[in-house]
Amino acid sequence: MAEKKADKKKPGFFARIGKYFRDAKGEFKKIVWPSRKQVWNNVVVVLVMVVIFAIGTWGVDLLFGWLRDLLLNLF
Repeated sequence: MAEKKADKKKPGFFARIGKYFRDAKGEFKKIVWPSRKQVWNNVVVVLVMVVIFAIGTWGVDLLFGWLRDLLLNLF
């Protein structure tokens, strides 16, 4: 029984750190960077969505402001 525990001993601290960095290096090799065209496409999509949501928020704000003024003028 004692021999089985010795076989399953956890690697040392520095061995685990070394394995972490080897694994990280392997993961970095798998990264696929987008092309310049893809980046600009994404930038345009984000900017268009920001403008759409800004206009929508502005419209809802105008609507609620108008409703507030309407209710306050009733009383």
